[in-house]
Amino acid sequence: AGIGKCIALELARRNARTILACRSQERGQAAVEEIRAATGNPAVLLRLLDTSSLASVRAFTQAVLREEKRLDVLVNNAGVTGLPFAITPEGLEQTFATNYLGPFLLTNLLLG
Repeated sequence: AGIGKCIALELARRNARTILACRSQERGQAAVEEIRAATGNPAVLLRLLDTSSLASVRAFTQAVLREEKRLDVLVNNAGVTGLPFAITPEGLEQTFATNYLGPFLLTNLLLG
C-alpha cells in the first residue's frame, strides 16, 4: 500500500521485472494482481518478507540471489510507527528491527 505500491506500479509501467516484498500473502497478492492489470506487465512477483525478522530477511535474500540474475534497484520502504513496545522472537525491539536493522541487513546481504 502507499508509497511502496506506487513505486512498484511505476517500475512495472516501465516494464521492469518487479518484486514486491510483503509481509502479507493476501495483501501482497492483491497488489501484484492490481499492478499487473494496470500495466500489462506479467513480470510483477510477490515474495514474502518481514523486515522485523532477521531470519525472514536472510531467507528472502537467499531466494532472490538464487532466483534472480541481477538486481538493479532496491527500494527499502518498509516501516512502522506507533506500535506498542514489543520484542521480536530474536530479542530485538520490534520498531527498531523493522525500520532499521532489517533493511540494513537486507541491503548488505543483497550487495554480495
